[in-house]
Amino acid sequence: MSTLAIILIATAAGSLLSLLLAAVLAFSARPSWVPVLVSYAIGALLGASLLEVLPEAVEMGGDIETVAKALLGGILLFFLLEKLVLWRHCHEEVCEAHGSHGHSHDHGRSGMMITVGDTFHNFVDGIIIAGAFLVDFRLGVVTALAIIAHEIPQEIGDFLILLHSGYTRTQALLLNFLTGVATLIGALVGYYALSMLEGWMPVLLGMAGASMLYVALSDLIPGLHKRAEIGATLQQLALIGLGIGSVGLVGHLIGHGS
Repeated sequence: MSTLAIILIATAAGSLLSLLLAAVLAFSARPSWVPVLVSYAIGALLGASLLEVLPEAVEMGGDIETVAKALLGGILLFFLLEKLVLWRHCHEEVCEAHGSHGHSHDHGRSGMMITVGDTFHNFVDGIIIAGAFLVDFRLGVVTALAIIAHEIPQEIGDFLILLHSGYTRTQALLLNFLTGVATLIGALVGYYALSMLEGWMPVLLGMAGASMLYVALSDLIPGLHKRAEIGATLQQLALIGLGIGSVGLVGHLIGHGS
């Protein structure tokens, strides 16, 4: 079997496995659970961005300033993307974007942004897997397993955010599948043009980290403040901590493909 075939099988298997596990949880969850589980999704996003994606960007680029600029540019980009969606929904006399009609979802804003960011992230994951297999088969296997393990809590969080954002379960599954295709594309690009893309990978990871931070801090956390009672606040903190902890635990046990 050729190296390219092994790379494609590994990336496809990883994407399908993480998507399947996320889908099982999301499809088994009752609709009333989604607002509660959003707290877990916030933790998973914060953990993935600050404990995994951005440190990995620094490790790959060795330049904190470059990653910081990519992060800042990404935040501004997602701010503009959100504005575009707001403008689309504000063509009526009463703007729907701020919940004036009492809707609990956000008309797809956070779901759209997390999909864009996840696509960047998955594309870079594919490049990393391809690069590892090109160096050594064992390193490739370990790297692929590490990336799968890192992706599972993030994919669960993404799925819940899509549901919270107003997408149906089927739409959320389809969007997660499409972002998973970016891993295969990244693997192909990495196999054929790894040396040309190495300098851009910290920037792409910085953009991915920006999407996670922006959605968690701008779109999801403000919604938690609608319930200010002590019991709800403690529950939210516990679930956010669980989301962060799940990402951190996987990162500690598996490591960054080493």
